[in-house]
Amino acid sequence: MARLKLAAAAAICGAALVLQGCGTRPTAPAPAPSPRPPVTVFPAPSTAALSPAAYVVTASSMDLFEIRSSGLALTRSRSARVRDFARMMISAHKGTSAQLSLAGRRLNLLPAAFMQPAQKRMFDELLRSGNFDSVYKRQQVAGHRAALQVHAVFAVRGSSPTLRPIAQAAVPIVRRHLAMALKL
Repeated sequence: MARLKLAAAAAICGAALVLQGCGTRPTAPAPAPSPRPPVTVFPAPSTAALSPAAYVVTASSMDLFEIRSSGLALTRSRSARVRDFARMMISAHKGTSAQLSLAGRRLNLLPAAFMQPAQKRMFDELLRSGNFDSVYKRQQVAGHRAALQVHAVFAVRGSSPTLRPIAQAAVPIVRRHLAMALKL
C-alpha cells in the first residue's frame, strides 16, 4: 500500500511538471549580433572611491598606457599635431606617474608594472590598427575620461590622506589633456 501511495504521488508530481511546461511559449532564437567596430573598454564609472591599493594600480596603469601609446604615436602617427600631443602626454604622464609612485611607496603600494587588462586591450587594438591616428585620438578621449573619473572620485572620497593630494593634483592635468584630445 505504501508503494502504491508513493507511485501515485510521483505520478501526480510528474503530471504537474508536464502541465506546468504546457503553458510556456517557445522563444525565437536571438538575432545574430551585428558587426561593430572595436570599442574602447574601460570599467564603468563609479561614484565609489577605489581602495588606496586599487587606486595606485589603476592610476599607474592608466599612466603606463598613456606613455606607451603616445610613444607609439611618435613613430606611427602621420599628423604633426598628434605627435606634438603625444610628446606632451609622455612628459606629463611620466610626471604624474612619478608622483603617484612616490606617494604609493610611502604606503608600501607599488604602481602597476604592466598595463591592466582594459589598457592592454586598448594598446593591442592600437598596435593592430590600420587607421592609427583615428584610433589613437578615440582612445585618448576615452582614456582621459576614465582617468578623470578615477582621480576626481579619489580626490574627494579616497580613504588615503597620502594619495588624495596626488589625485587632486591629477584632476586639472587630466582635464586639460581631455580638452586637448577632444580637439585633435
